[in-house]
Amino acid sequence: MIVIPAIDIKDGRCVRLRQGNMSEETVFSDVPEEMAVKWSDCGAERLHLVDLDGAVQGRPVNKDVIRRIVKSVPIPVELGGGVRDMHTLEAYFDLGLHYLILGTVAHKDPEFVNAASQKFPGQIILGIDAREERVAVEGWREEVNLTPVELARRFEGRGVSAVIYTDIQRDGMRTGPNVAGTKNLAKSIGIPVIASGGISGISDVSDILTLSEDGVIGMITGRALYDGSLELTEAIRMTKKAQCS
Repeated sequence: MIVIPAIDIKDGRCVRLRQGNMSEETVFSDVPEEMAVKWSDCGAERLHLVDLDGAVQGRPVNKDVIRRIVKSVPIPVELGGGVRDMHTLEAYFDLGLHYLILGTVAHKDPEFVNAASQKFPGQIILGIDAREERVAVEGWREEVNLTPVELARRFEGRGVSAVIYTDIQRDGMRTGPNVAGTKNLAKSIGIPVIASGGISGISDVSDILTLSEDGVIGMITGRALYDGSLELTEAIRMTKKAQCS
């Protein structure tokens, strides 16, 4: 299992939101690529980027910042937010991104996700964001009558490499991850799951590690790293130790 630092980009800056509310941001850096280098130097094996403006507007907005981040680190970078068509997908892969996360479009245009998975095998990740077990799309502004399990099952056997499951109510709140919801999703589908939302400290990392046998392969954390309540090197050390035990 790997620990994946998150870099959320809004107006060209590295920020963190509370429960996805675009009006409740905390700015952590005006130069996001510096944060990318920091997490890479701390031992991160992958970075998680979100174009927050792109998620809301449905198109790439912070492409220049994303390009600089990809060029600044030697590790794989994944990105979500505003990827809704093949042209955008191909342009982002041309920048050097290793994985692209498809969220809103998974509900609104599932055939595009299937086509993307066939064209870029192993590089498409399904992003499922949920509030009280209901999937949310369009930058978390719209809820649909689907559970995370129901949506994920539509893409089993289609070549999706993983599912990132985010509990919106916990995202950026440091209230602890939704371990039960993550476990239920992982045990219910045949696609590897990456947990996201709510990690507040090393004890939460330990809790998610217990889900490795259920099909959880990674965890994404943001605010806890930025405010210092979680040390990335310690979290990575814990996951490595668990793998060797």
